Amino acid sequence: MVRVLVVDDQELIRAGLAALIRAAPGFDVVGEAASGEQAVAVTADQHVDVVLMDIRLPGMTGIVATGLILARASAERPKVLILTTFDLDEYVYQALRAGASGFLLKDASPGQILAAIQAVAAGDMLFAPTVTRRLVEAFTPPADNRRSPELKSLTERETQVVRLVGHGMSNAEIAGRLTVSAGTVKTHLSRAMNKLGVSSRAQAVVVAYESGLVIPGTGSRYSPG
Repeated sequence: MVRVLVVDDQELIRAGLAALIRAAPGFDVVGEAASGEQAVAVTADQHVDVVLMDIRLPGMTGIVATGLILARASAERPKVLILTTFDLDEYVYQALRAGASGFLLKDASPGQILAAIQAVAAGDMLFAPTVTRRLVEAFTPPADNRRSPELKSLTERETQVVRLVGHGMSNAEIAGRLTVSAGTVKTHLSRAMNKLGVSSRAQAVVVAYESGLVIPGTGSRYSPG
């Protein structure tokens, strides 16, 4: 059962999303919130698997709420799925930077909404890696080519994996490129994310660009030496 918190300041939208999720098998709405403050409070009191978060909220924004929710969570961090109107939006970039697992357009169909919630609950990143890469490239400030202390703690293989994740490659694609199993890639990525202090794959993409590990505009042509 995927436990979902629905956050939106518009009552009609919030109620509609909650009704859709409650009616679907395998999902449970554990709460509704009309503000970022309420969302933070609910996640502090209840176990939540996925927070469906409106990005533009009065007072505390969805970006700030996302950061607080993930920072204050225990080992079982909820996944945050951002609701937005435009995919290439600086607010979305800031949310991914804060640790959101992905974003969902508000005009998505009911089936797409449910599939998205299920996907992030399982640990996947939304939307397509190529879309996230375009978003990050559009809003990441130029890197100063200095590696952060956290990057220096990565092994050579972990660095390769993070770089390829930054290029928008899936675990299966990385496994093929590096001639290892997908499970091995997952292990390297998990260890790298722990060292970098990031909670989502999307956040790892942001770190790869902001540190200069990936250069905007280079696409997925990187070939590890």
